[in-house]
Amino acid sequence: MTSTAQAQQSGAGTAHPEHLGHVVFIAAAAAMGGFLFGYDSSVINGAVEAIRDRYDIGSAALAQVIAVALIGCAIGAATAGRIADRIGRIRCMQIAAVLFTVSAVGSALPFSLWDLAFWRVVGGFAIGMASVIGPAYIAEVAPPAYRGRLGSFQQAAIVVGIAVSQLVNWGILNAADGDQRGELMGLEAWQLMLGVMVVPAVLYGLLSFAIPESPRYLISVGKHERARKILEEVEGRSIDLDARVGEIESAMHREEKSSFKDLLGGSFFFKPIVWIGIGLSVFQQFVGINVAFYYSSTLWQSVGVDPTDSFFYSFTTSIINIVGTVIAMIFVDRIGRRPLAIIGSVGMVIGLALEAWAFSFDLVDGKLPATQGWVALVAAHIFVLFFALSWGVVVWVMLGEMFPNRIRAAALGVAAAAQWIANWAITASFPSLADWNLSVTYVIYTAFAALSIPFVLKFVKETKGKTLEEMG
Repeated sequence: MTSTAQAQQSGAGTAHPEHLGHVVFIAAAAAMGGFLFGYDSSVINGAVEAIRDRYDIGSAALAQVIAVALIGCAIGAATAGRIADRIGRIRCMQIAAVLFTVSAVGSALPFSLWDLAFWRVVGGFAIGMASVIGPAYIAEVAPPAYRGRLGSFQQAAIVVGIAVSQLVNWGILNAADGDQRGELMGLEAWQLMLGVMVVPAVLYGLLSFAIPESPRYLISVGKHERARKILEEVEGRSIDLDARVGEIESAMHREEKSSFKDLLGGSFFFKPIVWIGIGLSVFQQFVGINVAFYYSSTLWQSVGVDPTDSFFYSFTTSIINIVGTVIAMIFVDRIGRRPLAIIGSVGMVIGLALEAWAFSFDLVDGKLPATQGWVALVAAHIFVLFFALSWGVVVWVMLGEMFPNRIRAAALGVAAAAQWIANWAITASFPSLADWNLSVTYVIYTAFAALSIPFVLKFVKETKGKTLEEMG
């Protein structure tokens, strides 16, 4: 028996207490990209009306400025997998951190509307990269027994980023006496809102130097000893390191570098598993979740809520989002991905249907009637809660798990790109749809939430507790 094998036999178990803290730190540091994803995505909520006023633009042009970042997101998501396969997961994170920083500075100091739009695209590219590299990296370093909960760190970080951005916006708005264009530190309040993101962006870059490269990437470039050391750090000494490296290497020998053409096949252009990933991504967005985070202040103001109160409701919605995400983190590895998705879909149908009903009433003195106003507010929180405890976490976890090894990076990129395109469609259409008929807009979101139930039941397979190598 080799000394290595003896050490493994005398080890203390699989990524148990002495290793779990280290793994949690690694996952949390990687998920800082998710925090920036959430922060950058939703911080614009506090600037929407100020941008409309400063540049004197209508709903359609405003929607394009808000939504244009999502085009950058789609490009970043589609290319991040290839970049990560070429230069490594950590370098990919560092590039994203630089782009987040540059975007924050540029967005805070725009020369014109289109200059602002350009910096939002740059930030969007960084968000797209973070949306892919975070779940992929965590899935690759996390022990199988903990992968669901650690994978949900990405969504937890996203919702914390959303909440922090709304809290910062609310604080800045109060400091500016409720005026989004009020002057603070030589800038208008909305500019300061967008510029504060420099702080977490720099922190993300620093944290990327404190975590190890993915063992799978290291094995792919021939750095086996380094991979063994990291596997021992994250999975524990009791595992057979030679066998574990061999398992990963064997799986990688069966595959080629994933590329777009590897996803082709079947009767409908893509392989069926790729379509399922795309379907999960599209349904996650077509329920209208990001309307709650990009436009909630504008939405509540449109039905007569005071601007400062509307910012506060945006923050309380974000807190509910965090609560739901914590619930999902607790249950994703206990009851599984599919049951959570079904529970969430049912809850979202109820919340969205109630919002559609409330918004169907005419405004009285510029406000919803009292009963309908409270129903709309409570229903919005119900919708966000059920989204957060299900689709918000489950989709990111499953996209990191569900694809066979040989196509994982490319398939994840395509699915994430589809998610951003769907997000763009909802974000760009909402202001005009809301001007047309707010109630019918929510009926449409309700219909997509209802359709997600048979989609999951028919097409989505459970991935709880399986190793990535078992996926194909």
